[in-house]
Amino acid sequence: MSDTYARLIALLDGVPYQLIDHAPDGTTETVSALRGHPVAQAAKCIILLVKPDKRTTKYVLAVVPGDRRVDLDAIKQLYAARYVGFADAATAERLARTVPGTVLPFSLDPELEPITPR
Repeated sequence: MSDTYARLIALLDGVPYQLIDHAPDGTTETVSALRGHPVAQAAKCIILLVKPDKRTTKYVLAVVPGDRRVDLDAIKQLYAARYVGFADAATAERLARTVPGTVLPFSLDPELEPITPR
């Protein structure tokens, strides 16, 4: 059991939930079908690199409904950034503390700021 998985289960202690184990899958449609709910009820979790200026880099966790796309221009405006793009796989795994397809809709790393659509 990974540390991230163990922390998630510990956070859920005392809360009723149903555990549906499945292989990591980056496809919201596939995972929604496994869980038996519409794609719109899923949380798509994407780690982004934001550069407000040439010297500053920050990372954000964009959490959007499963049937929506991350609006990079809106995030660029939100941070008054020069650049917004997807984090590379190694950085995303380090910050999420898990592999793509299993990214949680909240952050366990202080360097990763969660944001949701308005």
